Amino acid sequence: MVKQVKNLKIKTNPEVELVFNNYPDSVKNKMLFLRTLVIETAKEVEGIVELEETLKWGEPSFLTKIGSTVRMDWKSKSPNQYAMYFKCTSRLVETFKKKFKKTFTFEGKRAIVFRLDEEIPIKELQCCIKAALTYHKVKHLPTLGI
Repeated sequence: MVKQVKNLKIKTNPEVELVFNNYPDSVKNKMLFLRTLVIETAKEVEGIVELEETLKWGEPSFLTKIGSTVRMDWKSKSPNQYAMYFKCTSRLVETFKKKFKKTFTFEGKRAIVFRLDEEIPIKELQCCIKAALTYHKVKHLPTLGI
């Protein structure tokens, strides 16, 4: 089965590229993979016509008109891990914990954390990304549409 992928307008702040280019080689491909996954997921979501890629707190971030910010970063103080961050006052991570407690490692109410040596469960992460990118449309649902 072939999925129809719609056109998605991506508005990118040029400084985002600098951040990706400055990650160490051991991390760069992991971060670029997350970036691609967010963009590809957004392309498949009904109602998302524009994705803004920018920096928030110096971290690559993605915004939609109908969702909550998705950020990602790697920090030198925790060199063996990287993370995808979500608004801590939302119900996103709390819901992800209920649905995927054995699948992901979480940091409080704000992040899904990945080890550099682990394989990412793509389908499950796409569910989380979709819930975040459409949060304002799904926040009334018990499990955010997951």
